[in-house]
Amino acid sequence: MVARNRVVAIMGTMSEVVEIESLEKSLLEENEETVLYAASFQEMEKNFVKYQTVQWVLYSLLLILAWGIGLLMLLYIPIRRFILTKDIRSRTLYLTPNAIVYKVTRPVPFPCFGVLHKEKHVLLHSVADVVVEQGYLQSLFGVYSLRIENVGVRRPPSDDVKILGIANPNAFKKAVMMRLSNMRNDIVSRQVSTLEDVSHLMMSPSKSLTYDSTHFGELLLLQKLDEVGSSVKRIQTLFEEQQSQKTESID
Repeated sequence: MVARNRVVAIMGTMSEVVEIESLEKSLLEENEETVLYAASFQEMEKNFVKYQTVQWVLYSLLLILAWGIGLLMLLYIPIRRFILTKDIRSRTLYLTPNAIVYKVTRPVPFPCFGVLHKEKHVLLHSVADVVVEQGYLQSLFGVYSLRIENVGVRRPPSDDVKILGIANPNAFKKAVMMRLSNMRNDIVSRQVSTLEDVSHLMMSPSKSLTYDSTHFGELLLLQKLDEVGSSVKRIQTLFEEQQSQKTESID
């Protein structure tokens, strides 16, 4: 019995995941080509490559002192710079009415073996915050990193999207937060209108019921008055008949 309950729970969880994924796909397909804001990486190409190269050299020097592997890393620097240049030139980041879309095409560590395509869609309703970060070494080259935090309901914090080398991260953050604010205002206005409609529906039947009850009471009162009037008329006619019979008997 316990195993059966576990199977039912697993099947229910799988069905919920499938429903959520289908909802996400429908939201992503809706207004997919409508771009509200597009970020840029071209202005930061040189600084980005320099920052990554210096970071690579520092790691290489540390590994030379440790195991000697850093020497191979230093020899790999020209290929590394080529990969970084292709990487940042292929990046696209834009905001749609329902999601944040990030696409990149970078060569593999050995470019002769092809390229790697990466495409990330982050639904806006799952975005908790957009954080702009800059470390000490990044500040020397004017490089920023943008981190998109998830709400954490269904995804772990490790699934946060981190993008390095965006030209104007504060402008992109402002566009995302404004879109989130508009979406939340729309949701609140819809909830308020729904509550008003429900309150009107709850008030209108009571008013009609009150009107019908008072109207029905007036009809009953009029009917009773008519009955009392007819009974009074009958008593008067009987009294007049008795009086006429008495006068006839006296004559």
